[in-house]
Amino acid sequence: MIGAGGPSLDRRLGPLDAAAIVVSNVIGGGIFFVPIIVAPLVPDARLVLVVWALGGALAFAGAMAYAELAALRPRAGGEYVYLREAYGPLAGFLTGWTSFVAGFSGAIAASSVALADYLGRFIPAAADATPIVTVPLVSIVVSRKSIVALSAIVALTLVHVRGLGPGRLVQNLLAGAKVAALVVFVALGFTIGRGSASHLAAASPVAASGVLLALVPIMFTYSGWNAAAYVAEEVRSPARNVPLALGLGTTAVIIIYVALNALYVYAIPLSDLAAVSGGRLIDTVAERLFGFVTGSLVAAFTIVSIAASVSAMVLAGPRVYFAMARDGLFAAQAGRVHPRFHAPVSAIVAQALWSGVLVLSGTLSQLVSYTGFAVVLFAAVAVSALFVLRRRHPDVERPFRAWGYPWAPALFVIASAAMVANELWRSPQTSAAGLAIIAAGIPFYWWMTRAPRA
Repeated sequence: MIGAGGPSLDRRLGPLDAAAIVVSNVIGGGIFFVPIIVAPLVPDARLVLVVWALGGALAFAGAMAYAELAALRPRAGGEYVYLREAYGPLAGFLTGWTSFVAGFSGAIAASSVALADYLGRFIPAAADATPIVTVPLVSIVVSRKSIVALSAIVALTLVHVRGLGPGRLVQNLLAGAKVAALVVFVALGFTIGRGSASHLAAASPVAASGVLLALVPIMFTYSGWNAAAYVAEEVRSPARNVPLALGLGTTAVIIIYVALNALYVYAIPLSDLAAVSGGRLIDTVAERLFGFVTGSLVAAFTIVSIAASVSAMVLAGPRVYFAMARDGLFAAQAGRVHPRFHAPVSAIVAQALWSGVLVLSGTLSQLVSYTGFAVVLFAAVAVSALFVLRRRHPDVERPFRAWGYPWAPALFVIASAAMVANELWRSPQTSAAGLAIIAAGIPFYWWMTRAPRA
């Protein structure tokens, strides 16, 4: 534990390592179905690209706010640290609680189950959800599919408990393969694909409300731009490299997202895009461009892409619980660093165990849907912490200052607040369940603050 004479986390990550974590966290399944949702809301091909770029600009504004906060407080934990500093320990605890219960753990579980589904294209048994063992009292169901999902979680957990040596290597390889595959797909699509540039010139009247509604799923698709902040304590020269990683990672994602959307419209007229089945977008685009469905190639890429995302979350999430444990707000064991691997092994294992429970219980889809808006909510509150800390500590040296302050972070907070309000209005029951899950952390906070420390 830092400050207790024990082993500490290693500063072994460079800016490209941390940027790879950002890219892996952001680029998941959303970019392969959200364009279908956006198409009827913004039926103008050029404006579609503008809206995706606008969503990216908002994400970049958030990333720059986090960059200042991370340079000011280069500690593990991301927004847990910033909310604790600006709004007190309860606010920090609730974001960490949500990350553990659903944010990271639920996303890891859901992604691992999706990985099993795609692996089923090559090995049908891997996607077989037929129960092998059922424990009705606790709603536990073991199937071949859940075993594959658990195996993915265990494998990547074993990589990351051994520290940043193997963890960084595996993460960079997976992220590199993901980006390379997307770049090749876009390059081949525009050079030898049978699309039409006329599709990109198609224009139709667009209501302002359509643009605002389209930004909601787009911003969810950009979620994860803040991933490098979670590992700030393990980045070399964090005052320089964490802002650089957040900027590089977010910029790379914006370029890839805009390029992919341009390719989608190049292949399929925007008016037809809305009719494509969500799970078949890439297959349909490939068939239009190249004349055949590259199902196996797409499935193989998707497996690598999902594995990269799971790896990044297995790496980033435990740093939140590690930081909480150091402050006495999580099990004390999670705040200890392994003397040999210099990793928060107990925090990593705790996350893996809870993710496994979610896989077996089948509750992960509900948890993720209930708390999805919390990702945007806590990011907005964390960015608002920038204003609080600037006012509270105006004379503190800041190695990095957020670009566009105060307008850029203010726009991010306003846009995020509008998204959360929209979710509360459109899905009141689901949102209420999510708020209840967040509020359920309050008695745990009281218990942790009163429990004797080991």
